[in-house]
Amino acid sequence: MQRIFRHLLSSSRRQSCPGSRQQRPVIWLLLLTFAGTAIGVTASLAVAQQNDRDITQDENQVIEELTLPEPPPQAPVYQPAPEPAPYEPAPEPAPEPAPAEAPAPREPAAIEPDPEPAAPPAATAPEPASSPTSPGANPNPSSTPDAVAARGPTVPYVLEFNRSPVVGNRLRLQGVFADARLGFTRPRTWNLRSAKVLVRFQHSPALLANRSNLTVRVNGTSVGSVPLNRKQSEIGQVLLNVPPNLIQDFNEVTLVAQQNNSATCTDPADPTLWTEVLPDSKLIFNYQPKPVKLDFTRYPYPFFDDLSLDPNRVTYLLPNQVNSAWLTSAARFQAALGRLAEFRPLETRLVKNLNQAKADERLVVIGTPEEQPALKSLKLPLAIADNQVLDASRNPLPAESGILMLATTRNNGIPVLIATGNGPEGVNKAVQFLVQSKDRQIGTGYYLVVNSVTPVPTPPLRQWPGYLPEKNSFKLRELNNAENEPFEDVTVRGAYAPPVEVNFRALPDDQFTRGSSMNLVYSYGPQVNPRLSTVEVRLDGAPIGGKRLTSEQGAARDTLNVNLPAELVKPDSKIQVAFNLSPREPANCGRINDQQLWGKVHADTNFKLKRQNVVQIPDLKLLATGYPFAAPQDLSTTAIVVPETPSVTDLSTLLEFSERLGRLSQADTVKIEAYTQDALTTEVKQRQNLVGIGVRSQFPFPEAFQENGFALKNVFSRKWNQSQIQALPDSEGVIKEVISPWNDDRVLLALSAQTETGLQQVQNLLNQDPLFFQLNGDTVLISANQASASGYDPDAYNLEFLQQSSQRRLDNSNPFSKVSRFLQDHWFVLPTGIVVFALGLYGITQLYLKRVEKQDK
Repeated sequence: MQRIFRHLLSSSRRQSCPGSRQQRPVIWLLLLTFAGTAIGVTASLAVAQQNDRDITQDENQVIEELTLPEPPPQAPVYQPAPEPAPYEPAPEPAPEPAPAEAPAPREPAAIEPDPEPAAPPAATAPEPASSPTSPGANPNPSSTPDAVAARGPTVPYVLEFNRSPVVGNRLRLQGVFADARLGFTRPRTWNLRSAKVLVRFQHSPALLANRSNLTVRVNGTSVGSVPLNRKQSEIGQVLLNVPPNLIQDFNEVTLVAQQNNSATCTDPADPTLWTEVLPDSKLIFNYQPKPVKLDFTRYPYPFFDDLSLDPNRVTYLLPNQVNSAWLTSAARFQAALGRLAEFRPLETRLVKNLNQAKADERLVVIGTPEEQPALKSLKLPLAIADNQVLDASRNPLPAESGILMLATTRNNGIPVLIATGNGPEGVNKAVQFLVQSKDRQIGTGYYLVVNSVTPVPTPPLRQWPGYLPEKNSFKLRELNNAENEPFEDVTVRGAYAPPVEVNFRALPDDQFTRGSSMNLVYSYGPQVNPRLSTVEVRLDGAPIGGKRLTSEQGAARDTLNVNLPAELVKPDSKIQVAFNLSPREPANCGRINDQQLWGKVHADTNFKLKRQNVVQIPDLKLLATGYPFAAPQDLSTTAIVVPETPSVTDLSTLLEFSERLGRLSQADTVKIEAYTQDALTTEVKQRQNLVGIGVRSQFPFPEAFQENGFALKNVFSRKWNQSQIQALPDSEGVIKEVISPWNDDRVLLALSAQTETGLQQVQNLLNQDPLFFQLNGDTVLISANQASASGYDPDAYNLEFLQQSSQRRLDNSNPFSKVSRFLQDHWFVLPTGIVVFALGLYGITQLYLKRVEKQDK
C-alpha cells in the first residue's frame, strides 16, 4: 500500500507542469480514494488480528481449564463369554455313573458338534511369550484383538427352523417346483469355523423317486440334494456341510423341491405333490468368540447388535437415589434402543450392583459419580475423586459437560457404557448425544466429553415417517418400501408373480371420506394372453379394482384409476398390485413357460385423498400406533410419572413403555420426560399426555380410577359401574386410558395393578407384539395362565377389554369440513332445518310484500 502512495506522489510531481494542471483534481481524487481504502483495510486487518488473538486466548484458556489425559496404551476390549445359546435343545439325561472307578459320563448334547476343522499350524500355534517391544519382535497389525478370533475351543450353536414365525408346525412345499426361504444373520462376535444344515422332512408317497428331489441352497449356492424316495411318508433327514465362507452377515436358506408323480406328464395342481420340512430342522454352527475393541465409532455395537441371533440384553445400574433427571435420561436412552431394535427382541432389567450383571448382558450406567458410586470400582480413562470426574490436571470437569466412557467389568466379560457428568445437566447432555442419530455419528474413541449438543426442533404434529404424507396429492415415490427407502419402479416376472406391496399407512387421526382415488401407472410385456391376463389392485387383501391386459404386444405406462374405500384405509393398511399373467402359447404338459411375462409398477403412480383430521379419544386401539403419545414423533408431549419412591417393578415398566414408544416412532431425537410424583408440576399436567405407573396404593394419579367406570379400590376390591367385588389374590394388570382431568385435548394412561405381580403382566403386554396389538376399548385387564407364558401362545394370556365412557372427538379440520361432518352425523337435522329455513323465508317475503302494498296505497 505504501508503494502505491509513493508511485502516485511521484507521478503527481512529474505531472506538475503547466500543461498538466487540469489533471490535478483527478490525481487528488485518486489519492483520497486509495487513502480511504488503505484505512479500511488496515482497520479490517486490525479487527481480524484482534479476533484471532481473542480466539487463541479462549482456546488457551479452555486448554488450561480442561486437560484430557493421553490415551492409555490400549482401548478396553470386550471378550464375549462362550456360552451356548438358550435355544439349544435340552440334552437327554445322562446315564447313571458306574459304581466302579469309571469316569463320570459326559452330558450328551442333542447334536454332537462337529470336530474343529484342521487349521494351518500358524493359526493354531500359541503366540510367543515375548513382549511386542522386545528386540526382534515384529508386531503384526492383523493380529490385534479386533482382527482375529480368540484362541481356544469352538462353541456350538443350534438355530432351529421353528424360531422363524413363518414356519409354525411345518414348512409346506406344494407343486411341481416349489421353494421356501428362511433368513438368518451371523453375529459380529463370531469367527465361524464350521456350519451344517440338518433338514428333516416327509413327503407324499405318490412322488417318483427318480424324478423328485429336495435341494438346499445357502445364499444361492447349492450345498446338497436328496431324493424324495421315502415310502409311506416316513420321516427322512439329511445333514449337509456348508462352507463357512458362504455365511455372510445376512443369509438365506432356500429349500427347493422338484416333485413329479408321473413319468410323462405331471399336473401342477395335483394335491399329492407335497413335501413338508419339519420345524425341528436346524442350522448347526461352530464358532470362536472374537474379542471386540470398544469404540464409539461402532456405537451402538456391542450394546445393541442388529445381527444377533439372540435377544439383545441390556442391564441398567440403579443409582443410589432415583430422581426425575435419572428417570428422564433412562427413558430417553431406552426409547432410542427401541428405535434401533425395531422388530428385534430386546430384554431389559435393572440391578443394584455390578456383580449382579450376567455375562451375556450389556451394562449401562447413567448418573453422576455421587449417584453411581460403583464408577470408582471401574477402570476408567478419567479419574474420579470427591464424587467428581477429573481431567489430567486433577481439575473437576465443568458440571454442564457430558462425559461418555466405555469400559469392561468381570475380566473384560461385560461391556459397560457410562453416561455421566459432574451435574444433572451434563448427564442429560451425554445421553442426548447418544439418542440423536446425527450427533452420535461424529463419536470416536472410548471416552468423549460432550460440550454441546445440537438442538433439534420438534417435527410437525402430523409428520410421521413411514405413514402417508400430510398433503392429499402425492406420488408413490414419496412412500417408503419395506427397506424404509423411497419407492422405485418394481418389476415382477412369471405367471405366478408375487404382488407388488405398498405400505399405505394412514395417520392415526385421519378420517377418510368418499372420493379418494389411486391412479395406477403400470407397464407389461408382450406375449400375454389378453383373455386371461389382468392387473388387480387390492387393499389389505380385498380387491378394489382391476383391468384386463388387452395388448399382445405389451403396453408402456398404461393407467388404471381405482377408488379407495374410505372405511378400509387404516394405520396398518397395505396396497397390493397383482399381475395375473398368462402366456399366449398353451401350457406344455402342465408346465408354463412364463419367463417372458413381466409387469411393472411405476413410481409416479399418484394418489388423491379426501380426508379430515378427526380422532376419537380415549381409544387404546390407537396406542398400537403410539397415538397420541407419539404425536409429534420426538415424544415431546409425553410425560411418564412414577411414585415418589418407585420400586424396581415400577422402573421396569417405565423402561418397557419407553421402549415401545421408541419402536413406534421415528425422529432425529427423543424428548420424552419422566418425573417422580413429588416433582410433577401443574404446568406439566396441563401441557403433556400423562402416563402413570405404579400399584394402586402408590399410583400417582388416583383421578384415573373414579366412581364411573372400572376402578381399583382398597382391600383388593374392584368396581365396574354399580358392581363391586373383592378378589384375593388379584394378580391382574390394568391398562386404562381416560381424558386428562387437566386438559381436554390430552389423555391420561394408567399402567397399574393391585400388586407388583399384576404390574409385571402389564410389562409382558408392552413387551410382546401379539398381545400389544390386540389392545381395544379404553380399559384392558391382563392375566397369565402360567408362570412363563409366551405371547405367541393364544391360550397363555387372558385379555378382557372394557369400554367405560363415551369418547370425545378431537377435530382439527377446517370449518367447512366441520359443518359437512356435522350434517353427516346429524342428518335428521337437515329436513328440519330446511323446513325452518323455508318458513322463515316465507315470513320475510310476506312482510316485504305487505310493506310494498302499503307504499303503493
